Amino acid sequence: MQTKKKILDIFKKTFLKDFRVYYFLWIGVSVFLGVFHSLTGQLHNNYKIYKHVFLNILEKFPLYQPRPEFFDDLNHYGPIFGFIIAPFAFLPDMVGATLWLVFLASVLLYAVKELQLTKWQQMAILLLVTNSMIIAQTNLQFNIATVALIILSYTNIRKENDILAAFLIMLGTFVKFYGIVGFAFFFFSKHKPKLILWSIIWGVVFFVLPMIISSPEYIISQYQGWFEELILKNQGNSNSLQQNISFLGMVHKISGNFEFSNLPILLGAFLLFLLPYLRINEYRQSRFQLLTLSSVLIFTVLFSTGSEPNSYVIAITGVAIWFIIQPRPYSRWNIFLIIFGIAVSSFAPSDLFPHSLYEEIIRPYALQAFPCTLIWLTIVYEMLFRNSDNYVTNLQE
Repeated sequence: MQTKKKILDIFKKTFLKDFRVYYFLWIGVSVFLGVFHSLTGQLHNNYKIYKHVFLNILEKFPLYQPRPEFFDDLNHYGPIFGFIIAPFAFLPDMVGATLWLVFLASVLLYAVKELQLTKWQQMAILLLVTNSMIIAQTNLQFNIATVALIILSYTNIRKENDILAAFLIMLGTFVKFYGIVGFAFFFFSKHKPKLILWSIIWGVVFFVLPMIISSPEYIISQYQGWFEELILKNQGNSNSLQQNISFLGMVHKISGNFEFSNLPILLGAFLLFLLPYLRINEYRQSRFQLLTLSSVLIFTVLFSTGSEPNSYVIAITGVAIWFIIQPRPYSRWNIFLIIFGIAVSSFAPSDLFPHSLYEEIIRPYALQAFPCTLIWLTIVYEMLFRNSDNYVTNLQE
């Protein structure tokens, strides 16, 4: 028993109290993946697409047309993304891709550290998210930064930094449109007119900024092309066996019916998402706000036809935040959900999960979404029926 206690104490001290462990782990993984994929000639196509958003703007080449001499597939990011990737675009691919991964890991580390949680809770979130982060990094996915932008939108509204919050919301919106979910925290703001005003200002800035390195006519045409591309991508994803790893995809794939509209499902889900906002007295409670953040992160993945296995770094971050603010001792239901969620929604696409089970059952029916669906419904229930001021959350331990 004494030996077991010592091991647990070391684990708790090392992994749940020292932020440097995760900094070195995440940055180390970033450097390894960037160098390894570059040296083996397996640098993911996403990075080639990303850097050419900036290079294509300089050349005034259409952003949403194929360019097979440089990359496969199509770009799905807005013109402002060119400014984010610009510092990496002119570097040799190995250096640029490695620094890009370091940047992605760093912004998510920073975002989690900004949450109004104790140090051990922040560390526990990082531990639960690590595998999903690595999966997303393997494909150099911007989804890691998307999580950070959503979290930082919330934390800055909470800290009354509404100008910065508006900046982050609009930046996320103009990059990949997912960022618009940051407005879910609007009712937590103490300066709502200021948040609205600066959202408009930043929206204008991000719309115009790419024109500085190209031309107004070119950029306006690219925004039109982006809108058309997103519509086509959504239509393609809805009927795809490989994409749409979401609740929407799960319903279609299990039923075998790809013809019915997603609209009734989306309307029902959106209504469930909005219902907790009726509890106005809860708005100032940290627990209610953090549950809202968790709900937003999971909802973004569950009800998007563009969700892929790599997208689950967004949802799993929401799952981790939800679990870590639950009262202890954890209920059997919560323990079941976190184990089920991490095993299927995080580890299933990785080499640490039985390959045949993933390829024959989970992937074909988009079952990666199932645990997150159960957790999201649990979150909605908690927000609707539990009072934060009478509910022990251990946020200040």
